[in-house]
Amino acid sequence: MFKVATRILRNSLNTGPNVILRRWKTSEKNVTIYDPFVTKPQKNKETYLDVIRMFEGQDTRRRGHVEFIYAAMARMKEFGVQKDLEVYKALVDVLPKGRFIPTNIFQAEFMHYPKQQQCAVDLLEQMEDNGVMPDTEMEQQLLNIFGRRGIPLRKYWRMMYWMPKFKNLSPWYLPDELPNDTLELAKLAIQRITSVDPDTKIEVWQTEEIEASLDKTWIVSAQSRAQKILLSEQPPDEPLTIKGPYNVYLREQSVTYFVLYGKIRPEVKNEEDLDDVSDIKKPLGIPGFIGKTTIPAVKCTVHEQDDGTVVAVCATGSSSRDSLLSWIRLLEKYDNPVLSDIPVIFTLVAPPSEIAIPETQPAIQDEGKKS
Repeated sequence: MFKVATRILRNSLNTGPNVILRRWKTSEKNVTIYDPFVTKPQKNKETYLDVIRMFEGQDTRRRGHVEFIYAAMARMKEFGVQKDLEVYKALVDVLPKGRFIPTNIFQAEFMHYPKQQQCAVDLLEQMEDNGVMPDTEMEQQLLNIFGRRGIPLRKYWRMMYWMPKFKNLSPWYLPDELPNDTLELAKLAIQRITSVDPDTKIEVWQTEEIEASLDKTWIVSAQSRAQKILLSEQPPDEPLTIKGPYNVYLREQSVTYFVLYGKIRPEVKNEEDLDDVSDIKKPLGIPGFIGKTTIPAVKCTVHEQDDGTVVAVCATGSSSRDSLLSWIRLLEKYDNPVLSDIPVIFTLVAPPSEIAIPETQPAIQDEGKKS
């Protein structure tokens, strides 16, 4: 009798899942995924926080909190809150308190509740990628959720150690919010590129100053006094070259710029055999004490590179060939008369549309500057 009952129970267990699977396959009900972020007509911080508060109020047990946090993280850039610390703290507050704290050393070392801890670590990594520095309130939140031995709290401590060190490490200062005007972005980009020479002067010109110009736009040009001298020493039979477009990034924005190259620096040939000890020269010594030191007759500047001498840098509103031709004529007009006798070679190709910044403001007309 016992064997018969065992056989019946075994058969029912083997056939049970198949029956349920068939019923599920033949069911006509479909599952609809509801995204609360799509239904919001206004994409701003207030509506984003409203969705978080609505999720917290509809279920006290916070079921599906990990999936909700990942969905909210994916929508941050759409709502423009990817750099807002208050929003990140609101997402951390979605996680239930006290449930994920390990109670012994084995739970602490083997990542107690790994799905929730990995979600919190991903949230902190997104903060780090966007340059958002956490505060002590977030530390207390993570402490209440995962405990002192939680991996998210360790991630927070590492961020608080490294992020202040790298926050102001770049020597090129940028404001927290970059200007929307492409002309102002071009000024910041050219200033960053030409900061190697403090004597560089940045000027803004309009192509309308040249009567033959077809492309009416602005030009941000940079040139120092040393570059003007190097351009005046350019041989007339050796052409100048305009190379580009190159891209410089200001956070998420990119600006296209061009470089005017001159003659190549002559290569210094030293045929002296360093292994020859037959004629050892006296060391130069210390000036004023032993021997004397001599300064080289010709000292290369920072503009003289191996592939050519950088004599000017510019960014234009349209990055077109005609605007660059107007740039050369304006350089000739402003303290570079030698350009009238030197040929210029254009080696540029059309910049990609997704990288080059189009002009957003019309060129400023200045009738008094027309030539």
